[in-house]
Amino acid sequence: MVRNPQRRAALVDAGVEVLAREGARGLTFRAVDAEAGVPVGTASNYFTGRDDLLRQIDARLHERLAPDPEVMAELLTAPRDRALVTAFMHDLMARAQRDRTGYLGLLEMRLEATRRPELRASYTKTVRADLEYGMEFHRTAGLPGGDETVTILYVAMLGLILEHLTLPGVLDGALPGVSVPDGLLERIVDTIVPHS
Repeated sequence: MVRNPQRRAALVDAGVEVLAREGARGLTFRAVDAEAGVPVGTASNYFTGRDDLLRQIDARLHERLAPDPEVMAELLTAPRDRALVTAFMHDLMARAQRDRTGYLGLLEMRLEATRRPELRASYTKTVRADLEYGMEFHRTAGLPGGDETVTILYVAMLGLILEHLTLPGVLDGALPGVSVPDGLLERIVDTIVPHS
């Protein structure tokens, strides 16, 4: 395997673009090469196969979509209440909107995992680790609620992000006077997170 980390990273990011645009069925080495603007056959020199590419896309997506440590540190200077949970959820939504392709790539990974047991096991482990990290972060930060709050908030935000990024018109006007996504996000936190 070739050892050029910058080229590998560019190929993985090109794979994210292809995955988000064309789905897992369109994720071929040839498509990745074309997206990256490199000669045909380049991707096959960097990845042992499609599963290797998918694993590396999974890892890269979690890097791309991770919270900015400086933003997190700034947010954590606030009181540990519902308003702070709301600020964290606004940050999550902002990251989803900034890297729409990345989130669509995550959704495509979920769909592909339903068809490929080996990917399902790996992807389930990664996503579960993210959920458990969120629970631990919530507890350590002293935010209101516990693991149940985090789990239900996770499911609700996943649904909001899915609708907003794929079919944004579905939620528009569903609750009169509530903006999408921001107003709905605030309603989610208000409904799920207990008062301090």
